[in-house]
Amino acid sequence: MNRERRSLWLAYGLWCYFWLVLLTAGCGILVIFLSFLDRTGRIPQKVGRWWAARILHLCRIRVTVEGLEHLQPGRTYVYAANHRSQFDIFVLLTSLPGMFSFVAKKSLFQIPIFGQAISRLGAVSIDRANLQEAIVSLNLAAQRVRQGLSMIIFPEGTRGKSRELLPFKKGVFIMAQKAGQPVVPVSLSGTAAIQPRGSLMVRPGPVRVVISPPIPPEDFVGRRKEELMARVRAAIAAHFDPDYPYGPAGDRS
Repeated sequence: MNRERRSLWLAYGLWCYFWLVLLTAGCGILVIFLSFLDRTGRIPQKVGRWWAARILHLCRIRVTVEGLEHLQPGRTYVYAANHRSQFDIFVLLTSLPGMFSFVAKKSLFQIPIFGQAISRLGAVSIDRANLQEAIVSLNLAAQRVRQGLSMIIFPEGTRGKSRELLPFKKGVFIMAQKAGQPVVPVSLSGTAAIQPRGSLMVRPGPVRVVISPPIPPEDFVGRRKEELMARVRAAIAAHFDPDYPYGPAGDRS
């Protein structure tokens, strides 16, 4: 990437971050307030979806979704998605149907307003550096799924930089088995090209979301978590394109 292009995408990234901070503060306060009035969480989640949609629109990110026909309206799921960029969150919020929340790293809950807002939306904090605390968090996530709130997990545990998927964390699959609901592999392609991990630059572009058929809970009852993990990983990898949308030799300038 030449210096001129780099400066352009950095300036654009700072412009996007300005709106991100502004929208997050405003929508976060609204979510916190509404969560006390609407115990179902439906109205606060609509605000969360609007927040994510506005950020994608302002950053000129176009999202296409494939595989929604695999999902049954009103059914509770555990969604397992690959993770390459913070834009994954915005994309999933606007792409998946029904009521859902996230299993998210502990540091996100320490961000003023945002942390309180996602907590009120049902997100579960996980500290992978503390095994006992992580087990408690995953048990809580499984309980919320059993109560009817779908949950999104990132099995890689962090945003990857490589072309290949990172090794999956076993703990989230123990949670998925305890939840007793179908696991849905979700493949996200294109978010790393928009903003890779550790970069302030934002480059507008398309994102493709592919929802694979749900894996029924009866398929993994009594089986080792590694079997479920391998099946989910294979489904995500089958539709994840690390070179999307430019191709392996495409113009990334």
